[in-house]
Amino acid sequence: MGRAFQNRKESMAKTAAAKTKVYSKYGREIYVVAKAGGVDPSANLSLRGLIERAKKDQVPSHVIDKALDKASGVGGEDFSPARYEGFGPGNCMVIVDCLTDNPNRTFGDVRACFNKAKSKLGTPGTVSHMFDHCAILAFSGDDEEATLEALMEADVDVTDIESEDGLITVFAPHTDYAKAKQALLDAFGELDFELDEIQFVPQTTTPVEGDDIAMFDKLLDTLNDLDDVQNVFHNAEVMAEQD
Repeated sequence: MGRAFQNRKESMAKTAAAKTKVYSKYGREIYVVAKAGGVDPSANLSLRGLIERAKKDQVPSHVIDKALDKASGVGGEDFSPARYEGFGPGNCMVIVDCLTDNPNRTFGDVRACFNKAKSKLGTPGTVSHMFDHCAILAFSGDDEEATLEALMEADVDVTDIESEDGLITVFAPHTDYAKAKQALLDAFGELDFELDEIQFVPQTTTPVEGDDIAMFDKLLDTLNDLDDVQNVFHNAEVMAEQD
């Protein structure tokens, strides 16, 4: 789990850099999460984690407050989640998570990105079965046993725990996200989470090399330029050019 996650994290560095519309994407996601679970972060752990992430990414408070105000009001945008799956350059596997108010438009836009990168969009379930849908929580500490004990007492189905360089990383099913986070807060008090996300972590990686690298970069760039795209997950391992 750990190595695959590290590979994905490293190979997706360009994805993070390509998010030129980070404010609007956070605003949209905060609106949806608050609308679904309430606007009080202390009662909505998903919202709390999302706001903390937004602040770490230097999203201004007024962007967060505006999204919360919208969620507490009546009407407003009606965004719904949409997920697309397919094969990218080098036959790597790609999952695209969106929030959209027009699914037909979003599907067309995502399909166009795949087509331009000579890639193929598939049907739901095409590649997601080759990923683990994980809650990932990382925080400063080194007591792996105490962490595991706290999670087990809370009946969290822990997938993996890593302790490295003073950082403990917990992997659990995405359905146990709130339970796992609350168990850690109850056990250790207020924690400053280095990572607090739900992600698709690939079970295996696919090497992308040669001419496919440029196409892969193009696919990520065009997808991340779409307003409706929130996250892009993949199993690509970009291979360094040989001298």
